[in-house]
Amino acid sequence: MSLNDPQWGKKGGGNGPPDLDELWRNFNQKLNGLFGRRGGGGGSSMQPPSMRQIGGGAGMLVALVLVVWLASGFYTVDEKQRGVVFTFGKYTELTSPGLRWHFPFPFQSQEIVNLSQVRTVEIGYRNNVKTKVLKESIMLTGDENIIDIQFAVQYTLKDPLAYLFNNKRPDDTVLQAGEAAFREVVGASKMDFVLYEGREQVATEAQKLIQQILDRYKTGILISNVTMQNAQPPEQVQAAFDDAVKAKQDLERQKNEGQAYFNDVVPKAQGAASRLKEEAQGYRQRVVANAEGETSRFKQVLAEYNKAPQVTRDRMYIETVQQIMSSTSKILLDAKSGGNLLYLPLDKIMQMTAGGLPETTTTAPSKQTMVDPTPNPDPVTRSRDAFRARERENRP
Repeated sequence: MSLNDPQWGKKGGGNGPPDLDELWRNFNQKLNGLFGRRGGGGGSSMQPPSMRQIGGGAGMLVALVLVVWLASGFYTVDEKQRGVVFTFGKYTELTSPGLRWHFPFPFQSQEIVNLSQVRTVEIGYRNNVKTKVLKESIMLTGDENIIDIQFAVQYTLKDPLAYLFNNKRPDDTVLQAGEAAFREVVGASKMDFVLYEGREQVATEAQKLIQQILDRYKTGILISNVTMQNAQPPEQVQAAFDDAVKAKQDLERQKNEGQAYFNDVVPKAQGAASRLKEEAQGYRQRVVANAEGETSRFKQVLAEYNKAPQVTRDRMYIETVQQIMSSTSKILLDAKSGGNLLYLPLDKIMQMTAGGLPETTTTAPSKQTMVDPTPNPDPVTRSRDAFRARERENRP
């Protein structure tokens, strides 16, 4: 359909373009509704708005935009954060936690700095220990050995202004400071010390040195922890190093076994030596005490002997004979004594015989007859013994 077609712009024109008059009326109705003016009756056309009406609507729109713009200046600072306000890009103030406001863009802006967030910088690797960065991890030890070290540095912020204004790339600064510190500490240590017994000490010394470097540059960063993720020799010499480690382990094992044997044998020997010393000391004290007792007794006897020599000799003789005769089972009787009743201590004799004491023969004088105290109640046995004795006498 061409523009000269009489059906152009009319209602009900089929599928042709809409009526321009109708579009204009709808636009006027919406505009009047916006500024509070209603149109006339049903099919009459709307009058275009006046300049006063347009100015009032624009003022309301500007006021709404101004309120929204001023409200954009509010911001919130948490407990562990600090807000830094800039005026035309220049530092103005440091705000504490709470609800704060500043002039909106483009006059002022703010940046929230989290002081408690723990940031991590990986040195010698990225994301995984297997993903090595050799130019950062390869270091030279004090005994001229090459070692491969991966470690991580964790830090927080202690001065937000120094962190924002004195550092362009703080992570790179921490990485370079950590690498320099570790190279200095490892270069002053031996390889075995870094790999085994000195890992914690190396990390502690490196942490102190990194903090000193960052404080010297006034970075506002506080190092919270340095962790050695991995420390090993280069892959090219790993096999030889494993053999050396096994040999060292064997040496330590043998030293431990020797120490265990030492701990087992030496205390026993010391205990035996101490026991022998105590026994010898006891024997010495006993012998000395006996000797002193004998000496004292001899002195007492000597004093009594000097007073009455004959009486003392007789007494000593009687005591000696009594001591000797008390250990024998033989009894000596005087055959010429006029006593009719002989007393034999049979109970003591039987006890001595049962105790297994050996019989001792005592030589009696000619006036005494030796009697066997062992009774023989069987008369047949006595007759047989007497008969045998007579036979022995009659033999030529």
